[in-house]
Amino acid sequence: MNLQEWFEKGLTPEDYINNMSEHKENLLYVLKNFHLSSEEASLIDKVSEANWRVIVLTEDWCGDAMVNIPILLAMAKAAKMEVRMLHRDENLELMDQYLTNGTSRAIPIFIFINEEGAEQAVWGPRAPAVQEMVTQYRSSLPPRDHEDFEKKSRDMIQALTETYRTDESIWQEIYRSIKTTLAERLY
Repeated sequence: MNLQEWFEKGLTPEDYINNMSEHKENLLYVLKNFHLSSEEASLIDKVSEANWRVIVLTEDWCGDAMVNIPILLAMAKAAKMEVRMLHRDENLELMDQYLTNGTSRAIPIFIFINEEGAEQAVWGPRAPAVQEMVTQYRSSLPPRDHEDFEKKSRDMIQALTETYRTDESIWQEIYRSIKTTLAERLY
């Protein structure tokens, strides 16, 4: 299947969000509260002129998707860019073409395509600054075979989710990272 066919197979963001069973409230919170800065109009105009669209590989249980998708959707709305969502676990043939570090099915992955369906840019699963933060969080966990690992891991994910939901500086890092990826391909 080419990327155009994958795009056509995807759900609209509205359908995806309406059917979410996890992180829906958090995603909607970020979507409502994240705002693009007006100084980015030239990049948004470039994206709009390019007529790009984006395929999002995601799952609703993913905290990174919960925070990254609303930022993408705000950019897409401003640039009049169509977005389609694909569940990673139902689309492994595509997912396996976009592995993180060649091995990990990490999500979300944003695949930007042109009008013909050719790949133009890929972003995900995390902004570099967010990856550093996650690495720091994980470094405080005990070894996997430690009796407290499961509890500490759950606590870490809960804290990370709350940080993703409320820390607007993280939203800006994600926005900056996506903008950089797009600008590298458009300028």
